Amino acid sequence: MSQQKSVCVYCGSRFGANPDYKQAALDLGQALAANQWRLVYGAGDVGLMGAVAQSTQAAGGETFGVIPSHLFKREVGKRDLNTFIVTETMHERKKVMYMNSDAIVVLPGGAGSLDEFFEVLTWRQLGLHSKPIFLLNTNGFWSPLVALTDHIVAQGFADASLLDFITVTDTVPDLTRQLRDVLR
Repeated sequence: MSQQKSVCVYCGSRFGANPDYKQAALDLGQALAANQWRLVYGAGDVGLMGAVAQSTQAAGGETFGVIPSHLFKREVGKRDLNTFIVTETMHERKKVMYMNSDAIVVLPGGAGSLDEFFEVLTWRQLGLHSKPIFLLNTNGFWSPLVALTDHIVAQGFADASLLDFITVTDTVPDLTRQLRDVLR
């Protein structure tokens, strides 16, 4: 019997300016449940975080949330998850999320999502893990980040292999197909 695979989703605690961001979060939640992949995320019930969790739950999927105590009120800690963990710090939160996932997906988000993305990307660059990292580039949201990453390599601050650690995909159906390939 194979162990259930888990997908860590980093995303905004807001919905953002474009309604397509929320729709992508809802679609991803449905896709996670349909493929029997557990959602690992920041345990909030607001913004894209709340949307992906609610959608996963509504479709019968399993949820695993991790929230630091200082964000419990701000991000409205979602207590009705299959697994709900409260940590002391943001660093512990990120570590628990990472340790309990097989792949990482980054939806649109702000500074927190960037922090989470760059931490797992740096760990991958240093050879500390080999988990796949996906940017869901809904309506080109992450295109400036992709250009910045290209610039970092072009300017000699990282090897070209850095670019191989990031898979950029534009739609949830494409992301789902790519996740199926890596989560077998």
